Amino acid sequence: MSQRSERRGIHVDQSELLCKKGCGYYGNAAWQGLCSKCWREEYQKARQRQIQEDWALAEKLQREEEAAYVSSHSSSQTQPPQSHSQPSLATFSKFEEKKTNEKTRKVTTVKKFFSPSSRTAPKKVPPEKESEKREKEKEEKLQGRRESHGETLLRDLKGIFTQPWEMGSPTEESHEGKTPSPSITRQSSIETDRVSRDFLEFLKTLQKPGREIHKQSRAFIESMGNKKDLSAEELSECVQDFYQGMSDRLLNHFKGSSEKVDRVMDQVEKYIMTRLYKSVFCPETSDDEKKDLATQRRIRALHWVTIQMLCVPVDEEIPEVSDSVVKAITDIIEMDSKRVPRDKLAFITSCSKHIFNAIRVTKNEPASADDFLPTLIYIVLKANPPRLQSNIQYITRFCNPSRLMTGEDGYYFTNLCCAVAFIEKLDAHSLNLSPEDFERYMSGQASPRRQDDPAAWLQSGSHVNPALSQIHHNLSVLSNLEKRQQQVMEGAQSLQTELAEWQDSVAREVQEILERYPLEIKSRASAIDAENVENDRLPPPLQPQVFAG
Repeated sequence: MSQRSERRGIHVDQSELLCKKGCGYYGNAAWQGLCSKCWREEYQKARQRQIQEDWALAEKLQREEEAAYVSSHSSSQTQPPQSHSQPSLATFSKFEEKKTNEKTRKVTTVKKFFSPSSRTAPKKVPPEKESEKREKEKEEKLQGRRESHGETLLRDLKGIFTQPWEMGSPTEESHEGKTPSPSITRQSSIETDRVSRDFLEFLKTLQKPGREIHKQSRAFIESMGNKKDLSAEELSECVQDFYQGMSDRLLNHFKGSSEKVDRVMDQVEKYIMTRLYKSVFCPETSDDEKKDLATQRRIRALHWVTIQMLCVPVDEEIPEVSDSVVKAITDIIEMDSKRVPRDKLAFITSCSKHIFNAIRVTKNEPASADDFLPTLIYIVLKANPPRLQSNIQYITRFCNPSRLMTGEDGYYFTNLCCAVAFIEKLDAHSLNLSPEDFERYMSGQASPRRQDDPAAWLQSGSHVNPALSQIHHNLSVLSNLEKRQQQVMEGAQSLQTELAEWQDSVAREVQEILERYPLEIKSRASAIDAENVENDRLPPPLQPQVFAG
């Protein structure tokens, strides 16, 4: 593996994270580097231009039809009288038919601009069956009106005798057929009921404004249930318009208190997006699912990228750093389990804080922004979060725009978007590799961890996977313990041999001494005066005497 001796690392200027229009807010790659406010303005301008162009085209076609009609009418007047009636009627009928087709085409053209995808053309019905079909449609329409009137009455009665949080959303009811299993349905229903109860409890503290907020929120949810065919951008536009209108009314009510407005808007966003989650997250009219699969394949293909290649200032051999890395990976994965954009942002923020802690512990100093982005890229590569693109697009489209434009949530989310964009464009130059090595690693023909020396492979792998590092450490400890045990056993055997030899040598020395100096046993000695013949001259022995005092 040929690498440069000097690594330049991954550096992103903080000015690149801001909106390209210079408004001071954070931009987003999904909005072409603009903030949500500037993006909506550009989107609405482009939309108005497109509408104007469509209307200009429609007027042009209408003028052409009128000119054709005038020319055909003037030419018919110059023909002989006997043949004037029938050709004129035929020409007029053809003109009317053509004009009707052109009007239908113009209306379809304008509708296509607002529709998510082109619909298939209706099948042609024979003339003899058109009358039957029309009568059948009239009967069904009349029956549908009766049923809708009955359903409306039942819904009104249910609203009178049922608590508000027990009433289900029409959006969720319309998606019951798409639920994969009853357990998931029960789980989502429980969560929806809990969010509804919390929302009502919160609105009780606002009294009269709370009732109006609840009324408008429910009306908006019901209106969104009839907009399933809209594109993801149009759904986002509807939600953002509702946020803007609600925020403006709250600002007037609270007299400019932004803190109270933000607190209320957080609860409104939680209530609405929990109800609309099934219909607006990764909608069928978008290509979010294709982007998710492409990103997952890309991350799996980059499994060989190491810390050294990204210049990540993190040492996973330190237990605290390893724990922070695992927590960061867990948070970025659990982001997909949340429904509310604000909750998803909270997990991104938590992941980022764990990354900053890992860098701080490794470097023994506060982490910098230049160290954060490479580490975030490394965490995303290791985690390979599920539905990453869908979650990013969901937050971008339906989160309260004030959270994405300012604050730490907006900063961390913008860095995550930059990390995903960097992964998509990752090349040999970004990793300080030669193009040949990069292609070999991407194709699986070689791996930077595949070394001739097993110890070197384990050493390189320990920087990539904490589990491999722990396994390598445990094996090393066991190997050392085995060596020490072998040394202790050899020392014990040597000591036992030396003790046996010392015992034999002591026994031989004792035997030699006994042989050299044999033991002589002498007779018992007599009393000192036993041989004294003149013992009769000795005085008698002293006898004890008792003295009377």
